[in-house]
Amino acid sequence: MAAVSGLAPAKVNLFLHVGPLEADGYHPLASLVVFADVGDRLTVERAERLSLAVTGPFAGALDGEGDNLVLRAVRALGAAAGIGEPGLRITLDKQLPVAAGLGGGSSDAGAALKLARDALGLPLDDGALAEIAAGIGADGPMCLHARAAWAEGRGDVLTFEDGLPPLPALLVNPGVSSSTGAVYRAFDDGATGAANRPGPPSAWDLSSVIDWLAAQRNDLQAPAVSLAPAIGEALAVTADLPGARLTRMSGSGATVFALFDTAAAAGAAGEALSARHPDWWVRPTVLR
Repeated sequence: MAAVSGLAPAKVNLFLHVGPLEADGYHPLASLVVFADVGDRLTVERAERLSLAVTGPFAGALDGEGDNLVLRAVRALGAAAGIGEPGLRITLDKQLPVAAGLGGGSSDAGAALKLARDALGLPLDDGALAEIAAGIGADGPMCLHARAAWAEGRGDVLTFEDGLPPLPALLVNPGVSSSTGAVYRAFDDGATGAANRPGPPSAWDLSSVIDWLAAQRNDLQAPAVSLAPAIGEALAVTADLPGARLTRMSGSGATVFALFDTAAAAGAAGEALSARHPDWWVRPTVLR
């Protein structure tokens, strides 16, 4: 069979409400998650043994990682299908920054599961793959489906949202990483939020959704900024871009996003920001 390839899209938390640490060691959360039209790209083809090659501008950030989420996911797929370790050659073109709040590893694993299933001709639907993805991480199922969804619990309780309009946006990473564990520890040391799921916006048109999102928050933003002040700089600079309607950090950072009324406005803002900060990772996109 010929090689198959696909996008592992960036995940963005439009808001992220986080509750205090519970006895099981997890934080409850509520979020509205969307996916960009930019991300990593994976290519999968049959081979004598399982292997993974990482290319792209952020490949070096994964040096020494060894058994990463892609390999773990594909091995779990083989076990679930009863075929042992699959013979596949996988290439990961790493276009997303690492430790960036964009769900890159989980999205890579989700794309790898779908592509490996197709390359091997396995009779497994996306529901079965989501169960495998859940064993890789709490956000595995949401990244496998890559659909707009309300996420609750540990992020694994999903309600898909078909009413959300396409959101023209700009993704901005100031070239720093953000450790999820460290950010949560800083969150625990300060005032804690609540994992409340807000009611939906009054209407699902673009302007109403942006106004509604402005009333929400990311409870990890302040602790992340305290650990990496460059995130705060990115937030301030991005908020000042012409046409930026709303600016917020995604996940546990370090990437921030801005929402715009049009894709043209997001693209123009991205060009202006890249000229001012050529060392930053800046990508116009549409969140869906």
